[in-house]
Amino acid sequence: MDLKTTPLHAVHLAAGGHMVDFASYDMPVRYGTIVAEHDAVRTAAGLFDISHMGRVRFSGPDAAALLDRLLTNRVPTEPGRVKYGLLCREDGGILDDVLTTRLADDWLMVVNASNRPTCLEWFHRQADGVDVAIDDHTADTAMIAVQGPECAEIVSHVVHMPLLETLGYYRASPAVWERPGESPVEITVSRTGYTGEDGFELIVPAESAEEMWRELLEVGSSHGLVPCGLGCRDTLRLEAGMPLYGHELSTETDPLTAGLGFAVALEKGDFLGRDAIRKVKEAGPKQVRVGFEMRGRRVAREGAAVLRGGEAVGVVTSGTHSPTLGKAIGMAYVPPDAAAEGTELEIDVRGRAEPAVVVSLPFYKRQTMKAEHP
Repeated sequence: MDLKTTPLHAVHLAAGGHMVDFASYDMPVRYGTIVAEHDAVRTAAGLFDISHMGRVRFSGPDAAALLDRLLTNRVPTEPGRVKYGLLCREDGGILDDVLTTRLADDWLMVVNASNRPTCLEWFHRQADGVDVAIDDHTADTAMIAVQGPECAEIVSHVVHMPLLETLGYYRASPAVWERPGESPVEITVSRTGYTGEDGFELIVPAESAEEMWRELLEVGSSHGLVPCGLGCRDTLRLEAGMPLYGHELSTETDPLTAGLGFAVALEKGDFLGRDAIRKVKEAGPKQVRVGFEMRGRRVAREGAAVLRGGEAVGVVTSGTHSPTLGKAIGMAYVPPDAAAEGTELEIDVRGRAEPAVVVSLPFYKRQTMKAEHP
């Protein structure tokens, strides 16, 4: 099967990116080493191509009502507001976790690349007989992330918009990219990310993506900016305790079991999955998501059994060696009585029970919060 490509594919190849199949896209997993790219984001800045993520716009008289039915969280109504939420089936199973932005005249939803076909089919099914336009803009735009402590300084040299540094976390704004000798380009900038660091995500026309990427690299070179692949994006999000669809999230998992109750507004009124999620809240989840650290250096990988007293009680969903912390960490689902911080567990690592301990999430939190939490 031929892999899909983003508007920046040629740039990745020219830069020597190590390409892999990710959600049917040919994407760079790294350029140099994952650890070096990870450290650059924690200490300076990293540049990511996230154009594989789906970008879908909702407009029309019934757009807000449809979104209110689709999303577990409240629909953002203030222009520029971004909200994290979940799309659930009627049984409470998670179809995707998404970001929804209120634009001037419509809404933009960013969905996971692997779930885009499923989400689009779900949107159209739920919109049957509803006066709403659902437009997929994934192919005609690109999405670029600048993440790390130096991100605001870098982006401010490229994007002209009022008070860029005061753009709050989980806020978005239209902006103008001024290009010497050429027509300005209208783009969308949001203060969002998936790394645990301060960051911006830029949506630009597909035909302008390569030029934007090169300009950001040129401006950012003096600030330590490096191109980064999906490999370090995974280690960064894991350190930040952020769930990943297909690992911590799936149709077999509900939002409360996943520890995402903050993104569920049960009191807002009816939405898909509400009754099932309410029942989980009343009864209490049978499993909960936790973070753990290995006592030794061996890494527990996805699918490894979590043991307590020699009995399997849960399963690892993600695991890696943390470049920032210098230890093996991971996330898992375990029963509530095994979820307290400090609980001693064992994890089956290739047939050998290795000691681990439950720790609080996130594993890493940046020291200086430059903007408010959503």
